[in-house]
Amino acid sequence: MLEDQTAHPHGMSERIPAQPAADAHPPLTWPAGYPDGYAVVDVETTGLARDDRIVSAAVFRLDARGEVEDHWYTPVNPQRDPGPTWIHGLTAEALADAPLFGEIAEEFAARLAGRVLVAHNALFDWSMIAREYARSSREAPVRQRLCTIALSKELALPLPNYKLESLAAHYGVTQQQAHHALDDARVLAEAFRPSLQLAARKEVRLPLLACQPLSEWSDAVVPRSPGGGAGAGYRSAGSGYAPTWRPSRKRPACPYPNPGRYEPEGRLVQGMRVAISGDTSVDRELLEDRAIAAGLHIASSVSRLTSVLVTNQPDSPTSKVAKARSFGTPVIDEAAFSQLLQDVAPAPGR
Repeated sequence: MLEDQTAHPHGMSERIPAQPAADAHPPLTWPAGYPDGYAVVDVETTGLARDDRIVSAAVFRLDARGEVEDHWYTPVNPQRDPGPTWIHGLTAEALADAPLFGEIAEEFAARLAGRVLVAHNALFDWSMIAREYARSSREAPVRQRLCTIALSKELALPLPNYKLESLAAHYGVTQQQAHHALDDARVLAEAFRPSLQLAARKEVRLPLLACQPLSEWSDAVVPRSPGGGAGAGYRSAGSGYAPTWRPSRKRPACPYPNPGRYEPEGRLVQGMRVAISGDTSVDRELLEDRAIAAGLHIASSVSRLTSVLVTNQPDSPTSKVAKARSFGTPVIDEAAFSQLLQDVAPAPGR
């Protein structure tokens, strides 16, 4: 574990450059509803599936206006093949003596406590962190996250794409070692500060999403593509190629016709189209599998045909929630949905 510096893969000490000068036009008054502090995070992993592990983590703690307070980095022994070493540069030999996640969980948590987690494609980083804490029988002290891809869109930044290097170039931040957790976190911290100050000047509502720790999860091995080795299909989740992160799944076709919308206080009926938005305390795939087993249709988006939207954050600024509101689609939370799954009505005519 390293504090305020990190070892270069070739044994050289990496220099952390000074933070850029403050925004030339900081807001005279700061929006009252903005968070008091942020934890800019980057994790490198063995891959993108639910059974993949963290191999390194970095945190830059920022104050309310985005100024860096301190930073921290550690490699992590994933207790398995490290995956795409050609991307993150961490070999099995380099990680052999690194601490296990459970051994750094407390210090990691101390860096996150009381702050909004900020990451580029934050769903990925948060999902990996939440799963590691669940494996360690702990709970990450994170209650909100902010994705810098979503913030860039809110600010309508003139970016050619939403890769981290494009955001960095927009603000003149130099990347020194892409896909090294500490340098990626530094780059993001330096790019986040002017974005935050621009949002404050424009009084933009920050795209904050609630974080739901996992209470039930599965570590079943995810099949890799034929011929693919460790890390097959890996791409950097922080690259910005995908505005959100969740592994795509092939779901079986629902054998029942859609009976229409869910009636509040009523029962779910086989064939109903169910969309899920945001974090769930039960692993998303487990929750979907239970719904499918009960005869429901899991939809990846919300349309006029959607029977019900399941979300623990009905006021979140997600596209699914916005569409549900516009269509008048019923909205229920995860607890209610789990209860309803225990007594799903048979499809009409059965």
